[in-house]
Amino acid sequence: MEGAFSVGKNKKVMLGILACTCLVSIVWAGTPPSAQQKPAPSLPSRISPKAQELLNHAIQALGGPAFLNFKNVYTTGRAYAFSYGQMAGLEPFKSTYEPPDKRRFSYGKSKPVILINNGDKAWELDQYGRTSQLPKQVQAWKIANRFGLDNLFRTLIKQKGVLILDHGVDFVANRPAYVIEIFDAQNDRIQLYLRHSNYLPLRVTYRLQNTREDDWDEYVDDYSDYQQFDGIMTPMSVVRTLNGERIGAIYRNNVRYNQDVPANYFEPPR
Repeated sequence: MEGAFSVGKNKKVMLGILACTCLVSIVWAGTPPSAQQKPAPSLPSRISPKAQELLNHAIQALGGPAFLNFKNVYTTGRAYAFSYGQMAGLEPFKSTYEPPDKRRFSYGKSKPVILINNGDKAWELDQYGRTSQLPKQVQAWKIANRFGLDNLFRTLIKQKGVLILDHGVDFVANRPAYVIEIFDAQNDRIQLYLRHSNYLPLRVTYRLQNTREDDWDEYVDDYSDYQQFDGIMTPMSVVRTLNGERIGAIYRNNVRYNQDVPANYFEPPR
């Protein structure tokens, strides 16, 4: 929900959640049609009955309609960044997120940095003024947001051409978990792990092509310490790894849903 770690002008620490500590170029799998070609027709969505049953259980466990329909969420806590598996810094944060693609994320104490994302638009505000976010910041946010729990259940699994299958049972942190395998319209492969006892999401894994390295990057997002706020089960801890190395984490201490926000809150001041 909070977005991606990003580098401010002072270069001291990368903050937020779900970001890279190295510059990585990531593109979606698949090649877009040329301007001279007609786009291929979308395949119908396909989902196995067992996978549909598990998804229904997961949505109900998360809060059902309250989870699927909340208009925004405000959270506070601490964000941690890691480099080569070691903690590189931490800062307090405040975040307001409005599905599917708006957020206002601030970090720091005396002179916080504010990151604003609104669709494809992205700004950074600090004591020096306003700038555009770096391409890698925008990219990290879009990846984190696309595969976060909110958009996963609200949007991704409902897209045309998606294939969703039951993938049996596996273990996450020594806990049994149901596994759902998802192939989206771009043929990205996502695996969703649900706690065996209550169907709450424990882990989401996905891989994206790294064109710089001519390889694939493997992401793992782990969710834990669920608490209920306004009828919605919310993970208070989210930890992210990239290619086997921990790169970021957030620990929330306050969550509020459906808050009134000022007009133009997801736009920079003029």
